[in-house]
Amino acid sequence: MRIEVTPADIAASRFAVSPLIETMAALRLCSGNHHQAPALVPWVARVRPEFDRLRRELPALGALLALQRRRAYNADFVQPPPAGLDQDFAAELAVVRATPLARARAELARNLAGHRTPPGYARRVYDSPDVVDRLADAIEAAWTTLVEPDWPRLRAILERDLVQRAGRLLAYGWGAVVGDLDPRLRWVPGGASGAIEVADRDPQDHALGGRGLLLVPTVFGSMMNYVEPPWPVAIVYRASGVAELLGPPDPDRPEDALDRLVGRSRAAVLRALTVPATTSQLVVTLGMSLGGVGDHLAVLRDAGLVTRLRAGRAVRYRRTALGDALAGQPVSGPPT
Repeated sequence: MRIEVTPADIAASRFAVSPLIETMAALRLCSGNHHQAPALVPWVARVRPEFDRLRRELPALGALLALQRRRAYNADFVQPPPAGLDQDFAAELAVVRATPLARARAELARNLAGHRTPPGYARRVYDSPDVVDRLADAIEAAWTTLVEPDWPRLRAILERDLVQRAGRLLAYGWGAVVGDLDPRLRWVPGGASGAIEVADRDPQDHALGGRGLLLVPTVFGSMMNYVEPPWPVAIVYRASGVAELLGPPDPDRPEDALDRLVGRSRAAVLRALTVPATTSQLVVTLGMSLGGVGDHLAVLRDAGLVTRLRAGRAVRYRRTALGDALAGQPVSGPPT
């Protein structure tokens, strides 16, 4: 598939965070329908008992998971793309609940065509007159139980990623952003315009035509795209920096050279700056105090390992090339 892009689409493109998409991705991850990245293993182990309880108590949750397919059509109405950066879960779920029954049935039929035969309880959910509300109730239960308790930390990860990528898009253009999103994406320049090539089974071309592209980072999920009305053309991609940001440093992890050199907590702050972050974001993601994070950043800055960037009223910290080297990362720099 090709998504045709013009220069006007840079200004019209936007990034957004979606608690609903994150909830659906968390369900797929817990059910084993997604590859489990090593950094997510502790989270899955922690929420597994609650996930298993929800599956026992809510047949609609099992029906929701029975729809999931890899690299094939999945019903869009249960995970619509967000309308904007500040849309909360309640607003997104309201969009799901407003789905007309006829459209829901059409999408479910398309989803199930050629898919494995769903179990009997799932078919009864799909055939029920209140199928939209039953599936929405299952999504809401998953959000409340599995995702909402960790949402401040997850949101900080997602916002850090989108701020970094939005800056790269404006500064360097599509080529600097697309190649880093997913191995299945490739930027193909073409004079004043170009195209994003997606390695999937869709042979069609889709033109943005100045409407821009919606980009949605995810912690728990993997790449997927939206190209059909009524939704905007959108790409969901895995956020960067997840490995160091899903909780406080593990006290049982053996010390390494960086821990011994700068101290365990200070090393955790340096590692967490895989992408630029504010002090408050580091507090949330690392579970440290505001004063502690501030003190560590001051020392790291004095040592030339981090630097400060001001964007409007926000101050973000990022690693220097020396900080990248000490944290074991490739030396960063503008794309060539």
